[in-house]
Amino acid sequence: MGRLFGTDGVRGIANIELTPDLAFKVGQAGAYVLTEETHHKPKILVGKDTRISGDMLEAALIAGICSVGAEAVSIGVVPTPAVAYLTRLYNADAGVVISASHNPVEYNGIKFFNSKGYKLSDAIEERIEAIILDNAEKIPAPSGAEVGHKTQNEDALDDYIKFVKSTIDCDFEGLKVAIDCANGASFVSAPTALIELNAQVSAIHNEPDGTNINKDCGSTHMEQLQKFVVESGADIGLAFDGDADRVLAVDEKGNLVDGDQIMAICALQLMDQDKLKDNTLVVTVMSNLGLFIMAKEKGLNLVQAKVGDRYVLEEMLNNGYELGGEQSGHIIFLEYNTTGDGLLTALQLLAVLKKSGKKMSELASVMQVLPQVLVNAKISNDKKNSYMEDAVIAQAIKELEEDFAGNGRVLIRPSGTEPLVRVMIEGKDKNYLKEKAEQLAELIEERLQ
Repeated sequence: MGRLFGTDGVRGIANIELTPDLAFKVGQAGAYVLTEETHHKPKILVGKDTRISGDMLEAALIAGICSVGAEAVSIGVVPTPAVAYLTRLYNADAGVVISASHNPVEYNGIKFFNSKGYKLSDAIEERIEAIILDNAEKIPAPSGAEVGHKTQNEDALDDYIKFVKSTIDCDFEGLKVAIDCANGASFVSAPTALIELNAQVSAIHNEPDGTNINKDCGSTHMEQLQKFVVESGADIGLAFDGDADRVLAVDEKGNLVDGDQIMAICALQLMDQDKLKDNTLVVTVMSNLGLFIMAKEKGLNLVQAKVGDRYVLEEMLNNGYELGGEQSGHIIFLEYNTTGDGLLTALQLLAVLKKSGKKMSELASVMQVLPQVLVNAKISNDKKNSYMEDAVIAQAIKELEEDFAGNGRVLIRPSGTEPLVRVMIEGKDKNYLKEKAEQLAELIEERLQ
């Protein structure tokens, strides 16, 4: 974890931690590092979600970009994956999005994509940090005609919608689709794309006011969509997060269909079409045990990456895999886009639903979601990586793993950002799992005080 960059860009409470001054410096250093090899006036796309702080940070970020002689192209409120795609489409030198994804309105963030639409490597992020925090390199200050300028592209959202529609080969005539836009970046793109594909669309939380993004809605708060699907008689519900890089679904009975299930449905479809390299799906260590059981039965190979979409993507790029993602609904279809894309994923899932003629509940039942219990053990930061060095803890984990052999799973991992060790246990009996997870968490706290 860097000093400024976390697992997904620079994040913080807007105007307190992520100030206009910091946004200016991030824009300046980011633009300098990402465009220094160019032999033309660099062009950087700038998109944002619907947060009230977006205008303030955009102005500061664009000022930073222009101060190093680059052109900042403002593309307005668009999903994060749209910035990744449009950076490539418009031959831009970089793209940047102002968003804090699924977090509450007081937070905001800045995330860069390189010219190929990929998130930045650790090395490039560290270089940008060193320039901002340590004055490690002197940034040139052009003057006169060499100063950068701002332009606007009014077609960006339409170009993105056209692109996601092109990734499927059917329409959605006859499908009733309910969507929850989280009062975020998908509030125009999601209903527009679905309506243009002839779906019958009902939307909730699609009236952003700058302050209601992710507020009791979207993919982190599924309850209202689950109720809405049943009440409206929809065939499926789709919930996006604030920046629309992830999506979760709801079947016609109001049951949650999570990212693991969506990946299972899409992976099996691609396998049937002989379009899944080595019949392999990339998941994380947090994916549900039910997915692993189903994969074994169906001949689907699973490769596990560390938690975080950047690690999933790394595994996919290294080995040429087409599909991967997380239980949270952050799913990457690498044939089409370079990052998780909620709307693209939604269209892929709807295409399977339409072509199969099945109910969403039937498609989702391809895997049984086993109960998962997560309990946090609070310990000091300096001890959170040494839990396995304690013989008593190591023995307790070993005994629990033997107890669950074949019918459950024990996963212990330190938090990347907090003074916690997370104890996650999967199996069939939720009460038993809860009891064992709490016992193990208490032991870890006791031993590592």
